[in-house]
This record gives sequence, structure tokens and C-alpha cells, in this order.
Amino acid sequence: ALQVEPRPLPEEINFILRNASRYLQRPPTRADVLSVFTGMRPLVHAGGINAATKSISRSHKVLVSASGLVSVMGGKWTTYRSMAADTMERAIVAGGLEPRPCGTATLRVHGWLPNTALAAPDADWLRVYGSDAPGVLAVCAEVPEWGLPMHPALPYPLGVAAHAARHEMARCTEDVLARRTRALFLDARAAAQCAPAVAAVLAMELQRDSAWAAQDAATFQQLALGYQLAA
Repeated sequence: ALQVEPRPLPEEINFILRNASRYLQRPPTRADVLSVFTGMRPLVHAGGINAATKSISRSHKVLVSASGLVSVMGGKWTTYRSMAADTMERAIVAGGLEPRPCGTATLRVHGWLPNTALAAPDADWLRVYGSDAPGVLAVCAEVPEWGLPMHPALPYPLGVAAHAARHEMARCTEDVLARRTRALFLDARAAAQCAPAVAAVLAMELQRDSAWAAQDAATFQQLALGYQLAA
């Protein structure tokens, strides 16, 4: 049965460790694994066909139902512009709309920067914010503690949680540590350990009380157990 939080199988973990040892000078062990995760791939194939996922195309499909509903299925993040263009073309025909070129090919997404290394921030964690990076740093400078790392093993300052609440619609600790940052996937134990501090910042930003912060941190820590691998 499908699970909301699927767990990697032991044989999958052993497979990765075994194959990695063929290329690394020191064979990795379970103790070296900082985080594990798995998920479901949204692949599209003809109904009634049982096929291995590796043999199913990752390309997207655009379908129009008898009622005129336009649906885009499958695909992947790296082809989102192509998916948008194909969907718009089908929607124009299905809806009898005025034909016009799709502008997605040159559309600048939020946070874009000129294609030059000089424009990008130096820190890896900050670079993903693009043109929002100065704003993130400004929030981190508001409170002395916010400029300090959430955890010694993580690159993110605590103020990132406040920025996420104000500008990225973060509403819980999981939002910050698993969705607005990659903390949970970089080091699950470290993410769990800094959850109370992150929840406290969120509580202040969202006008919640200490009981809410404690419960939210505990909820995330329970979730993080599924991303930790016993040695």
C-alpha cells in the first residue's frame, strides 16, 4: 500500500552502499549515511501494462477529456517550460481561445540573476535564493542569534526560518527544514536537533505560543526518525 512517508528498503540501501564502495577509496558504511529518503515517481504509461519503472518514459503527456478538461501528467522539473508550452497549446484549442505564442521560453522566474558568477552569492546555501539573497541576509541580521547556524552540521543560519515564515509561506518546522531548506536531507539528526530552535522562531513570527512550538518541533522530530539510518 502507498504511504504518505515511504521508507527506503534495506536492500535498496545496501545496493547503493555496495556500488559506491566500488568507486570510493574508503567503502562507505551505514554509519556514514546522514539521511535517507525515497519517493514515488509520477510516471505515465498505458493502462493495464505492468512495466518496470526504468522502462517507462519520463516525458509528460497532455490529455483533453470529453468535458474539455486539460490535464498534464508525468514530466519532470527540468522540462517544466516545455510542459507549460504543450499544455497551453492544447488548452487554446480545447477552449477555443485566441492563439498566441507561449512566453515560457523567455519568462524570468522569481529570483533570477544575470548569467554571471559575479552576480551570485558566494555561499552555496544562499545562492539558491538568487536576487532574494540580500533580503535573507537582512532578516538574519535582525537578531544576533539569527545570524548563527541552526546547527553546527548545517549551513543555514537560524534567521532563514524567519524569512521563510515572512516571505515563503512557511507555517511549520517541516516547511522550513524539509521544503524551504534541504536540512532534513543533508543531515536528518542535525535537523531534528535544531527543530526546537526553528519552531521557536516560527512561533514568534506566526504569533503562536510555546505549547505550539513544542508540539510542532516534536512532530518534525518524529518525521525525521524516518530519514535516519541506524548504524
